[in-house]
This record gives sequence, C-alpha cells and structure tokens, in this order.
Amino acid sequence: MNILLAEDDVRLGKLVARLLQKEFHRVDWVKNGKEAYDNACLLTYDVIILDWMMPGQDGLTVCKRLRQKGIQSGILFVTAKDANQNIISGLDSGADDYIVKPFELNELLARIRAISRRKEKPIEEVITLADLTLNLNTHVLKRNDSIIELTKKEYHLLELLLRNHNQVLTRELLFEKLWGYDTEVSDNALDALVKLVRKKIDLPGVPSLIQNIRGIGYKVRHSDV
Repeated sequence: MNILLAEDDVRLGKLVARLLQKEFHRVDWVKNGKEAYDNACLLTYDVIILDWMMPGQDGLTVCKRLRQKGIQSGILFVTAKDANQNIISGLDSGADDYIVKPFELNELLARIRAISRRKEKPIEEVITLADLTLNLNTHVLKRNDSIIELTKKEYHLLELLLRNHNQVLTRELLFEKLWGYDTEVSDNALDALVKLVRKKIDLPGVPSLIQNIRGIGYKVRHSDV
C-alpha cells in the first residue's frame, strides 16, 4: 500500500511515518499543503492522510483540489478540529473519513485499513510506453503479455518518469521522491538505478526509452510514449 502523510508537526509526523512504514509498503511524508498536492498529483497513493491546518494550503483546500483534479485515492483527515461543522466540511470536501487529535495509533491504522477495503478501485489506469504497459493499480509492468519484474525503487522511478513524460524530472526531485530528504545515498545512486531499469526495459540496438538530459535529469522520449 502506498500512503502519503501530510503533517507539519515534526514530532507527530515522525511517529506516524515510522508506524505506517512498519505496517504498510511505502510512506511519503510531507510538511505543507503544496507538497501534499504536488505529491498526490505526481504519484499514485492508496490513502492520503491530510492534516487540516498546514502551511501554504490547508488540508481542506488540498482535498477539494485533488478531487477536482480527479484523484481517487482514499483521503483521511487528521486534525484537532472536532466541531460537528468541521467534520461535515471535511467530508463534504471529498474526504473518506475523519479522525480527531489526540488519537490512538491503533485507531488510525484501523481507519486506514477500512478506507483501503471499502474504497472502490478507479478504472484501471495504464500507461503505455512503446510496447510496454505499466498498470498503476497493480504495479505490474508488461511487454505484450510478459511480466517484467521490477524492484520497488525501479517501479517508482519508472512511474515518476511515465506520469510526467512531457517534462524533464530533475536529479534533485528524483532523489527526493525516491530516497527522501534524510537518507544518505551516493551521487551515482540515481544513475545506477536508471541503468538497472534500462537493462530491463530497453531492446537491443534501440535508443533507450529513458533519456539523460545532461546536467539536469531524466525524461522519457516523446516519440515512444
């Protein structure tokens, strides 16, 4: 399960992020509304956890914008606002559930599982690149009917590039999305990861589908998308 956590309280954010990482597959933690919106548009999440009061844009605004954009991830508000009208406003903005601070961590996990179970899956979303198809719901990459096995990091790199095929993704952005701010990785880790993905998806004698924009970052070739 992929989860986006938007929480500007550093102490609470670290605690919840660690808990979620133990329970689920992948967690991205951001600390303001703009990052929450940008991440939700950039990657596919099963559940988005939104704090109501955040710098930049509040959770209510982010939730409304995501629903207007057609993002169908499950959304859970986590906030100290416990007035009945606040709860109604949160749910009317497009959220699936609402939990009030302070809360028991086990209750948070239970609500996430409940959203994941009952959330209707969106129409199967597939991105095609040449003769490759990447299913964003099942995370399966295929060439014709044959499955190409990817590690989690390889999948997330390819998803980022394909979802943003009309633009160059900078090295800084890719490092942030793949490894996070705090993880220490060598400068050539990204190039090594790209090399592994190319080895799996490129065909002999054909230019790589992943293009290196020297000094900037990577993109996929327009002619092949």
